[in-house]
Amino acid sequence: MTPDYRRLDEEPLLAQYLLFPRRDFTPPPPGAFDVLVKVEADQYVQVAARFYPGQEDWPWILYFHGNGEVAADYDYFCKMYHARRINLVVADYRGYGMSNGHPTFGLMAQDAHIVYRTVQDELSKRSYSPVLCVMGRSLGSLSALELAAHHQEELKGLIIESGFASVTRLISQWGFPIDMSLLSVLEQQCLEMIKSITIPGLVIHGERDSLVFPGEGRLLYETLGSSRKQWLPIPNADHNDIMLINPQLYFQGIEDFVTSISG
Repeated sequence: MTPDYRRLDEEPLLAQYLLFPRRDFTPPPPGAFDVLVKVEADQYVQVAARFYPGQEDWPWILYFHGNGEVAADYDYFCKMYHARRINLVVADYRGYGMSNGHPTFGLMAQDAHIVYRTVQDELSKRSYSPVLCVMGRSLGSLSALELAAHHQEELKGLIIESGFASVTRLISQWGFPIDMSLLSVLEQQCLEMIKSITIPGLVIHGERDSLVFPGEGRLLYETLGSSRKQWLPIPNADHNDIMLINPQLYFQGIEDFVTSISG
């Protein structure tokens, strides 16, 4: 089941306050490459995905980044994944990075499926390892959870970092002027979708996250239907420094998880 984000997308102020698209045309570093994914059949709307291959036989993470970020921001962090023998592909949303169009929550969920199929095709065409898990950071948890719920027979695992079970809970906590009773159905749909996810899962969250409170990550973890799931809190980490406060703990957790599901 895909949550119905239409009621959320009908509130223009929410998109204005919650989505921060940033254009960026930084060329890929040596060894990386970009793929433009057409997401509208009758319009010229494309979203970009940046591939960071290390070795052909390494497993892959399809990564959906946080709000205000773009794929090129990971030109540096990809090295951390390569050091752990993991290939990385980072997807942008409409209006982010090299992608055109305008983002909405519903379109993020919709486009994630097209990006996923394109990534699969690209890995096959280039004879890369087909072992693939999906990861979402913060806002990217929406897309990652969407894919994990609908492609469980193909994806090896799910990683959520600084994420949330439902964006409606954040709207409530942040005090946006909207009748939350109108969004209660959406929250329930999100929780039901997470319960349906049975592939292995890893949930990472900063213990001092002041933007998406740690309780949100914990709720997501506890709601996951998987019998193989891990909770990884990062001590002293806030929302935007979680990869930097204790990179050994953060990336070792990801490496151990990916290794465990790649066999």
